[in-house]
Amino acid sequence: MSAFSVTKHARTTNVVKYVVLSVVAMGWIVLPFWMLVVNSFKTESEASSPSPALPSTWAAGANYLAVLTTGHYFIGLRNSLTVAVPTVLAVLLLGSMAAWTFARSTSMGSQAMFYIVTLSIILPPAIVPTVVLLNRTGLTGSDLGYILALIGTRTGVMVFLATGYVRQLPQDYEESAQIDGASRWGIFWHIIMPLMRPIMFTVAVMTVINVWNDFFFALYLLQGASHATLPLTLFTFASASQYGVRWNLVFAHVVLTSLPLMITYIILQRKVLSGLTEGGVTG
Repeated sequence: MSAFSVTKHARTTNVVKYVVLSVVAMGWIVLPFWMLVVNSFKTESEASSPSPALPSTWAAGANYLAVLTTGHYFIGLRNSLTVAVPTVLAVLLLGSMAAWTFARSTSMGSQAMFYIVTLSIILPPAIVPTVVLLNRTGLTGSDLGYILALIGTRTGVMVFLATGYVRQLPQDYEESAQIDGASRWGIFWHIIMPLMRPIMFTVAVMTVINVWNDFFFALYLLQGASHATLPLTLFTFASASQYGVRWNLVFAHVVLTSLPLMITYIILQRKVLSGLTEGGVTG
């Protein structure tokens, strides 16, 4: 087979692949997102039967203004940021430190601890023991108690992914730094963390999405409207009307709730991709 034939076959395969992926994306991503946005522009009566059609009467301004003024959106946004930022930072720091330890240790106890930590990925959240523990420590209903619960249940993913990643990294840099008198913290901060940048970006995006959309823990661990995150404010707003769900406002609230995630994705997308391509170890 000639080189031209091979190149033509590869191009045809790529075209088919992109066409198939585009069709799947249209059905699973584009169409639901379009329906969400377009129905947030409709009146209450028209949005009660959601459809992908454009609204006959546009009510976008009134819908979004109602969400911003009566839906406690900014309170939920503030609380979600207050929870998400320290949770992600703590998961990345603690998870990367634990992953380095597990990856470089050969003891049976360390390996057993690794499997115990990563069990949090598959085990269902233990909400009752968590509530009891927070009650005894006086953290019930507080942001700190909720953040600690999120850190404890989300760190396992970072440990699991980062441990396998660190095991593939050569130990030459660490040994050289140790010979030069670098401390363990210095080796971790100046050598290990820069090398772990690709996996840390990936886990950061996963954790942000997971924490931002968390409803189950927030429902049980946060108390009062002043501590409600965006998923809780959306739930309260959707169920507040005694005459049924006002879907036009619910759709608008969902769009505004998802907006920070979409902005974060747009900003971090290039950094994540560049980190994945530039984070390899050479030499």
